[in-house]
Formats: sequence, C-alpha cells, structure tokens
Amino acid sequence: MFPGFMQATILAVIIILTQTTKHIHCDDSSPNVDESHVLSLTKDTFDDAVKNNKYLLVKFVAPWCGHCKSLAPAYAAAAKQLAEAGSEVKLASVDATIEQDLAKQYEVKGYPTLKFFLDGTALEYTGGRSQNEIISWLKKKTGPPADELKTVDDLNKLKEAGDVVVIGAFKDTDGDHAAAYLQVAKTLEGIPFGITSNKKVLKELEVTNDAIILLKKFDEGRVDLTTSIDENSIREFIQANQLPIVVDFNTESAQKIFGGDIKVHTLFFGSRTSDTYEKQREEFHTAAKEFRGKTLFVFVDSDDVENERVLEFFGLKTSDVPAVRLITLQDDMTKYKFEPSDITSKNLIDFVRGFFDGKLKPHLLSQEIPDDWDKAPVKVLVGKNFNEVAKDKTKTVLVTFVAPWCGHCKQLTPIYEQLGEKYKDNADVVVAKMDATANELEDIKIQSFPTIKYV
Repeated sequence: MFPGFMQATILAVIIILTQTTKHIHCDDSSPNVDESHVLSLTKDTFDDAVKNNKYLLVKFVAPWCGHCKSLAPAYAAAAKQLAEAGSEVKLASVDATIEQDLAKQYEVKGYPTLKFFLDGTALEYTGGRSQNEIISWLKKKTGPPADELKTVDDLNKLKEAGDVVVIGAFKDTDGDHAAAYLQVAKTLEGIPFGITSNKKVLKELEVTNDAIILLKKFDEGRVDLTTSIDENSIREFIQANQLPIVVDFNTESAQKIFGGDIKVHTLFFGSRTSDTYEKQREEFHTAAKEFRGKTLFVFVDSDDVENERVLEFFGLKTSDVPAVRLITLQDDMTKYKFEPSDITSKNLIDFVRGFFDGKLKPHLLSQEIPDDWDKAPVKVLVGKNFNEVAKDKTKTVLVTFVAPWCGHCKQLTPIYEQLGEKYKDNADVVVAKMDATANELEDIKIQSFPTIKYV
C-alpha cells in the first residue's frame, strides 16, 4: 500500500472519530472572585458589546483551564478599578467552549486568549497578567503613552503606580530626546511612564540635564540614562534594568521574563527551605551581574506547586534540585545542563560563557524505554527509541506528542486509542505517542499540545 494513501486513510479515521466524540464541559466557577464588573458575553450579546463600547477587553476562557482561573482575580480587580474610576474601558469574558463560533471567528487557539477591541477593531492583547499590568497596558492603548508630571504630587503618585516606573526628565518636552522617549513608551507594556519639564519636579529628581530615570522597588532602586538618549538606547536601558538581577519566577513575572527582548535565560531551581539556598542564591546573584542585558537569571522555587510544570518542562523533579539550566527562547527552545556539582559564581560564569562561546552541547531529555512500550495498540516512544521506531522507512508511523496536564490531550486519548486498535494488526502501520514534556528530539520541536505528526 502506498504511504500517501495510508496516511490519508488514517487521517480520515481521526476525523470520523473526532466528529463522533461528545464535547466535554466543566464548571468554570472561580470562588471568592467578585466578577460583577466583568461582562459575561455570548453570541447573542457579543456584537452589541463591541458596538456600544469604544474600548473593550475580552478574555476567551475554557472551564478546565488553570491559567484562566489564575487570571480571574486580577482581571476582575482591574475591571472594578476601571469601573470605579469612571473609565470608558470595559472588561468582558467569553466561555469559548460554549461560544465556539466566536472563538473560531477570533482565531482563539489557546486559553486564555485576550482580545482588545478599539472602535470595533480586534487587536491582540500583549500585556501582563497582573492587575497593574492590565491597567497599564489599557492606559497605554487608550491614552497618552506617558503621564505628564506637572507637580511633585504627580511624581509621587507615579512612583506608587508599580514596582518599576520610568520618567523622562527633559528641559524641553518638545525636543528630540522627549520624542524618542515617547516612541519607546508607546511600545513597552506593563510599565508606567511619566514625562516632565517642570522645574520643581526636575529639582526633586535631582537632574540638571535630560535624563531617563528608572525607579524600582528592588536592587539599587534607581538607574539613570544620561547619554545616548535615542530610541534604541532607551529601549535597551529599560529592558536591561526593569527586572531584578535575579528574577523570582511567578505568574506575575512570567510575562516580563518570556515577553522581553532577552531570549537567553539561566535558571536556578532550588528550595527556599534548603540549608544551601542562601549561599547558592548569593553565588547565582554574583554571576548574574556579569551578564546583565545578555541573559536573564531566574530563580524557580521548587517548593511552589505552581512551578511543577516548569520543573517538568526541564525534566526535573523536586529530588533533583538544586539544579541549573540554560535555555534559548528561539523557535527550537534549546536547553543546556549545568554539570558541576557545586553552584558557585565561578562555575556559573564559566557555564554561561561557554554557551556564548558556542562550547556547550544541547541537553535533550529522555525517559527510559518502558519494558512494555510495544505491548498496547498505541506504542510508547521516548527519546531513546524514537529514531529506531518512528523513522523506520518500511512503516507508516503516526505519533502524537502530548503533555500529562493537557486537557486537549486527554480528550484526544480515547479517539487515538480507537485508531491504535484499528491498526494494531497491521504490520505496516505504527500508531504511537510520546510525552513531549519528558522527551526531546534534535530535529523535531513541539510548540503545542497535542501535536500529531507523520514521521
């Protein structure tokens, strides 16, 4: 039988099985979250809401989505803050598992997906997930990119608007330096920006010449840019200084970590309760200073259950920490393993320099081959047996790449098992699966779950 015909036949079976599978629905209630200021929209109310509100932020959610539930409190708080301030901006929510036509219309491919409607036109939401970040992003889209600081009181209010704020202090707010600053302020999200030429405010800031001032509630507290005030320099200055020297990974920092311009990250996985934590954190901090602006140094608390998937992504268990990994956030998301047993600043610096010098080899995860990997209709592949089985040119091989926590993968499982049952006695066909969170391949990179491939 020709491979192309066999592939088409298997694809047809998948489609038929999928169409006969019932839709699964779960409760999406978020206890103790006041969502009275969040509009709940359906296909019957959606168009009117978009038409009647100049500014409308809509989140498309799924009942079973953990990230949706994590977002709910901050989203509701932002909606309440805007409503109490009399803002024109409204926040809304759509259950995409019920309103599937709306989800399809607005190309919702994951949850939560946020869309911002400006005069009826849908734009991608690219801001953060905290209350302040949502508010800051919306202010940026609906108002001036930077608040004008006319008084010292205005300055003090801005200082409290976030853990990081940026101020453009200029002799003339109509000059080239100010114009470059405002261009950057339009594009950087999640940070409150201010601008001033007021003499009392400039005196309070202790500046006599044009300066970009970044104030932060951590590390050195304040950093100034006083030379090369152009768009590129301002952007690089803010990107390099907006995060702590060592960033604690959590839901609020994740957007800034992964959404920033720095795509090389060095991660320290550890337990805050460990006897070695303080010393290792200090060594990590020392090493981080050497690479500021080149790689982010991130601490991941292995005791926090919210970080279980991060450890899983790197093939780590709590019993494996402390551990250090480096990752490049390009299309291939290549990982590198820190081999020394001692986490010292010297070893860390050598490790990161080795990466930038091109001396490190990628670290590919693989589970051990199960004894019964080929006993069931759906074969179990891992990194160590993938090439031997999946790249057998004498067979037609279909592989689904899954994640243990993926809701869509769980919905696909009974369908896929039926497919395996159908072809279990066909020696020319292999139906297989691989846990892509625990196994990695050099030439196949998985970006979403489930992913199904003919190999």
